[in-house]
Amino acid sequence: MTLSLTDAGVELRSDPERVFLRLFLPGDATPGSSSRTQAVLDRVLALPAADVAQIANEALSRLGERHADLGQVLRRHALTVWRTPEVGLDHDLGVAIGAVFSAEVSPEGAALCNPSVVAHPDQTGLRPGQLRVALSLRLIGEGHRSSIGFCEAIVGPGQRWRFMPRDQPLHLARISGGHWNRDHLSRALEHRGRTDELARTVAQALPADFDSEAVEHAVQQLPPALLHQLDARAQQQLIRVIAGSAYQATFSESSTLSQRTLVPAADEENQGMEDLRLVGFTDAAGHTEYRGTYTAYDGQAIATRLLTTDDFRSFSVQRLTGPCSDSKGVALFPRPVGGVQVALARSDGESITLTTSPDGLDWAPETPLRYPRPHWAIVQSGVCAPPIETDSGWLVITHGVGPTREYSLGALLLDREDPTVVRATLAEPLLRPAPGTSGYVPNVVYSCGATLHDGTIWVPYALADQRIRVGSVPLHALLSGMRPTHSNASYNVQAGLGASNRK
Repeated sequence: MTLSLTDAGVELRSDPERVFLRLFLPGDATPGSSSRTQAVLDRVLALPAADVAQIANEALSRLGERHADLGQVLRRHALTVWRTPEVGLDHDLGVAIGAVFSAEVSPEGAALCNPSVVAHPDQTGLRPGQLRVALSLRLIGEGHRSSIGFCEAIVGPGQRWRFMPRDQPLHLARISGGHWNRDHLSRALEHRGRTDELARTVAQALPADFDSEAVEHAVQQLPPALLHQLDARAQQQLIRVIAGSAYQATFSESSTLSQRTLVPAADEENQGMEDLRLVGFTDAAGHTEYRGTYTAYDGQAIATRLLTTDDFRSFSVQRLTGPCSDSKGVALFPRPVGGVQVALARSDGESITLTTSPDGLDWAPETPLRYPRPHWAIVQSGVCAPPIETDSGWLVITHGVGPTREYSLGALLLDREDPTVVRATLAEPLLRPAPGTSGYVPNVVYSCGATLHDGTIWVPYALADQRIRVGSVPLHALLSGMRPTHSNASYNVQAGLGASNRK
């Protein structure tokens, strides 16, 4: 009998009524057009006081229940475009200008997909046999622009999974400068091909540890002679973009997890933050935090970013370097192996690979683990969830792409001490889309996370990249159904990828 996931009978669908307000600048959304901000602002300022009050009152009454701190958000948007200091910005005028220069966004208006899952930091108030989990969700809105949302679920007792209601209104994070060290910034500049004098001078002007705002100060203090060099302006902009790729995102203490929405905040992710893969990571000293990798997309290129948090309220985003940083599908191991941090990746676009890092930021060249050989994964293979540690080894939920671009889920087992050794694989998919599966992206089942609870593997997954369902399988049944195999790679992880013994 073919092994497969047992459906939990629950589903999570997108809710287009979950909205937030963004700054809206007329003209900017149309390629090739010029800004109309000043013209629109002048028209608002020319309105009679009664009309200004009407705009303000209607905005507050119509939208007040849909947004947290609506008046403050509108006034902040107003101050972004306000260039008339000699005119007093009273309450009505501030709200009216903010309303004119704001637009509602439904971050999941198109689809809700690709969940990841970890044990929730709060396990209080549960019955015996229950586990509270936190899930990240890929939210897809207008223009296929992705953001990151969150929700909660209760697993157990027994074969039960219950999604908790998602709270409203949505909350956006306050963005501040991220953390850097000089060596990491130098590696990031070198990774982007910038090892010239201007970049070297900026790096030398910085202390050992600093925030991204210090980089801007160092750029502004560059010697005039360097600023006259060929391509100096483009170099300055690149340095600023790289520095800005690291940032802090902090949510209000009054917000709940399901209200928090991470939207693109850096240049290189302005068209999307995709497929966060969360893991509870414990370092060599015993400190545990939540880490996740996601794909940053700027409309042309992709890159992997690292997201870390202790409490799911304050998040740190950092830049990765190394070959895997320019690809998708990086999944972190939950602890160091052989004294180094380890991740699975897919830099060649089609094979599951392994990479190591001394600090979790700079990743070494990869060693291939699994090529897309099965008929249901003949196009490409990749990792879905971060590895789960079991007594038998590291269990990895994978995906494969087959004919007609059909996505299915599979699994493989890696050696616990040397994860370059593939111990076993599934010959057939663990989950395959039913014939005629339709939705935002037809014929796709896909996941970014799995969890082990009371001997059962739980896999929340996206169906047709549009809605989320949950499947489960007993761990012993999954391991028993896997076919032993010989590894295609083996090395001493401590020695690093450069010491590969691959035959």
